[in-house]
Amino acid sequence: MSNILIIKHGSLGDIAQASGAIQDISENHKNDQIFLLTTKPYFDLFKKNPFIHEVILDKRLPRYNLIYLYLLMRKLKKHNFSKVFDLQNSSRTNFYKNILFPKADKIVWSSSVTTLPSDQNKEEFDKISVLERFNHQLKESDLNTSHTLKPDFSWAATDISEIKNFYKLDKYILLFPFCSPHLTIKKWPHYNKLIELISGRYGDEYKIVTAPGPSEINEAKDINSIALLDNGRALDISQLTSLIKGSSFVVANDTGPAHITAHVGAKGLTLFGKHTTAYKVSIERENFKAIEVTDLNNLSAEKIFERLSNSLS
Repeated sequence: MSNILIIKHGSLGDIAQASGAIQDISENHKNDQIFLLTTKPYFDLFKKNPFIHEVILDKRLPRYNLIYLYLLMRKLKKHNFSKVFDLQNSSRTNFYKNILFPKADKIVWSSSVTTLPSDQNKEEFDKISVLERFNHQLKESDLNTSHTLKPDFSWAATDISEIKNFYKLDKYILLFPFCSPHLTIKKWPHYNKLIELISGRYGDEYKIVTAPGPSEINEAKDINSIALLDNGRALDISQLTSLIKGSSFVVANDTGPAHITAHVGAKGLTLFGKHTTAYKVSIERENFKAIEVTDLNNLSAEKIFERLSNSLS
């Protein structure tokens, strides 16, 4: 039995996307112990993943913090990993490779760099969709890939019956009008108009809810919907996953909750401006689709409502 390391630091959307690759790595190493190196926001979450035996915390302190770096590398070396699957594929994780396995090829250290197609450079390869890149990486590492292209994030869900009972949730439409403060280009501005259209057509048949993150609770007051909290706190990732999974329809900006929606099989729409494409981030699924426009300000609430109502009919 060998020890296998997977590296996946974040972000939330990336964690959901990597679920299939993690499952494939585990199923190709049934007789081995699977460890995962991640950051604090996802440490407890990954403990729930049935394909991982142990989770290791990386505080991601600055590289010039030599004491921390030494202790982390010593901890990793103690496990004597026979293979590493770098699903983060960042400059930081490449730095780790140069410390742990400086001469390793794809047989020992699987990354987008070590498995790069011979006819492409890294810049060209990164234009391929996220899931296709994962799939190529694992296949080049001699793995069979049954789940990488169709990740299932349902493992992250938990029981939220108390929250649903508190808010008397039965049928509900879930909106994610938020985005990171430095990524406002992803923000669609017409959620309140959409809420008006939904209420006008469906009345009390569906409750309209949001699930703000810790830094979004005040912003949620500007949205004419129920802001779901757990005793005044933002839902954690597992609670959020369950809420999304049980929804009738989701409308979201291109953020982490949109990727969760895509990979738990829920119905919905995500809205893209010119910041990237739905193809590149591998977000469209059977039940979850994207609308792509040049300027999100010009995307009408009526168009979103038409797609939503057609799906609910």
